[in-house]
Amino acid sequence: MTKPDILLMGPPAHPDIPAELERDFRLHRYWEAADPRALVASLSDGLRYISTTGHDGPDAGLIRALPKLELISSFGVGYDGIDVAAAAAQGVQVTNTPDVLNDCVAELTLALMLALAREVIASDRFVREGRWAEGRYPFTGELTGKRAGILGLGRIGKEIARRLEVFKMEIAYHGRREQEGVPYRYYGDLREMAREADWLIVIAPATAESRHLVDAAVLDALGPEGHLINVARGAGWSPRRWQSDANCARAGSGPGWSRARPASRPVPTCWRAGPNARSRAARGSASTSPITTARPISRSSSAYPPSRRAKPKRCASCRRWASIRSCASRRSRPRPRRSTSSPRRNCRTTTWRRR
Repeated sequence: MTKPDILLMGPPAHPDIPAELERDFRLHRYWEAADPRALVASLSDGLRYISTTGHDGPDAGLIRALPKLELISSFGVGYDGIDVAAAAAQGVQVTNTPDVLNDCVAELTLALMLALAREVIASDRFVREGRWAEGRYPFTGELTGKRAGILGLGRIGKEIARRLEVFKMEIAYHGRREQEGVPYRYYGDLREMAREADWLIVIAPATAESRHLVDAAVLDALGPEGHLINVARGAGWSPRRWQSDANCARAGSGPGWSRARPASRPVPTCWRAGPNARSRAARGSASTSPITTARPISRSSSAYPPSRRAKPKRCASCRRWASIRSCASRRSRPRPRRSTSSPRRNCRTTTWRRR
């Protein structure tokens, strides 16, 4: 029996997806084709199925080029990259996967909020750069008792709200209309909600109505002490406002942008992340970007700071720090006896003890 053809629009979110599709279909990879138009033309007589995500299409032109197309299956919640109107006009069904990643995105939202409130990324770099030897890290904020405004109280928005209740936060929301049976306060004006909130969480769908909804006026209403968490599509915010020098000096960049503390307070440099400090954290439904990517510093590096209390010395051979008994690279090995003939104090000839 001949397998039906299926067109995979873009790179799969999971490496096992192509193998699973090839069990029942004859798979064609659209993004790898040398001439995508020629590929579509060769499949126009019999292609009935398309597998895609919310980012990779197909657009109206490709849909019209496949007159026998019956189904467009999207791996993910969003479908803003698919021309749904063109598919409906041609009688093509479009499916997605709602409710699959609700808990995942809600957990990621809380992780971002805790990382910003407790400054996990900034304090991590503070330690890695050895600044702990110069003084203590300043006190950080907390989520308990703060006010959170959710832009888009849908399936994922409600899961986020339930988790925020555990932190005893006051919750409000903004949407196209007020929802019945929701215990949270509704704001018809987004700027008014931003003015009252300590945290603004964007989880609105990517539509024409939500495009650039978080603009300069909303950011001004949120204020310099506010935090913005975006776990929705990037089209919900206005990039021009966020790319200004003033905002880059006090906040990270990208969809995971958040207003940091005032510039007068000493802040580690990782709060001033560049535009390339971003990573896709939840494929298919939510894209986030951490404020920065911490650069790991190896313990074998000569820049690794010593402990002030142990009064360590640096090994003359490997240049590593040893603060208590022996060089860090030799602690797990038997310690040889000290050689009196060697004038150098190194890992192979001696053991350094705390004085």
